[in-house]
Amino acid sequence: MDVARDADGGRVLLGCMGLGGDWDGEAYSPADVDAAEAVIRAALESGITAFDHADIYRRGKAEAVFGEVLARTPGLRERITLQSKCGIRLADGDRPGLYDLRGPSIVRRVEESLARLRTDALDLLLLHRPDPLAEPAEIAAALESLHRQGLVRRFGVSNMNAAQIARIQDALDELGSGLRLVANQLEMSLLRRDWLEDGVLVNTPAAAGVGFPAGTVEHCLRHGIALQAWAPLAQGRFTGRQETPEEHATAKLVAELAAAKDTTPETVVLWWLRRHPARILPVIGTTSPGRIRACRDAAVAEPGLDHEEWYRLWITARGAALP
Repeated sequence: MDVARDADGGRVLLGCMGLGGDWDGEAYSPADVDAAEAVIRAALESGITAFDHADIYRRGKAEAVFGEVLARTPGLRERITLQSKCGIRLADGDRPGLYDLRGPSIVRRVEESLARLRTDALDLLLLHRPDPLAEPAEIAAALESLHRQGLVRRFGVSNMNAAQIARIQDALDELGSGLRLVANQLEMSLLRRDWLEDGVLVNTPAAAGVGFPAGTVEHCLRHGIALQAWAPLAQGRFTGRQETPEEHATAKLVAELAAAKDTTPETVVLWWLRRHPARILPVIGTTSPGRIRACRDAAVAEPGLDHEEWYRLWITARGAALP
């Protein structure tokens, strides 16, 4: 079984943070629902059937407009994979923003997400960020309860290192739940490369400048945990706007490869992630139907980059030869 494919239902996910209007407390409009429907339609037409949410996106409005589309499109829920995240509480008045992975909070947030999404269950729940006050046994009990009730089918994490993942998995094992963490969502792209360079700059002076937690990618590979990449297109740094000489040079190379392979620059950038042995799953966050369609080849085909092309992209993006 391909754990990565099983964890999300496809090669590319659509991130839904941009749906639902503004980040204010105002209600969403019918136009926001129509915009969400256009985005979902573009994704499906491009071979993307997995959708990524979080309870905080647009203060819940992203899930709500998606739920509206599900409600007015019979059979759509059965055609897609739906995941969401919980664990962040946004600032509200005098209350600061914080992280909350207490057991009752996890359960309550999932129930609220399901109500907004108008669905009976999530295919995957990710714990959004580490909560230093969280008790792993309490997290495990909450996840087991959600699974037993049929509210969540699989579980994972987001923005966590190997030790944090292992601590939660140990608690699940001690509970005897049989549940496995199957995904970890991290910022990964041709621009954000510390996850890659952590494992390459070992025993070099440059290693001191890499802040990525050592061994996290290897831990996920060893334990069959799918790596999902948020911001995989790096805000268009290699397919639109560029700000540095390295970005300009990389964008030029991306365009050349796209032309040679009869595909789009967006696809080449996503193929670079997919070509890694972890078969990294990009979570594209655009709400532009045109840009979603530009990612189609990454969603429906295996990466069309050879060994040397992959390295050329990496070396050009880093702006320096390998050690």
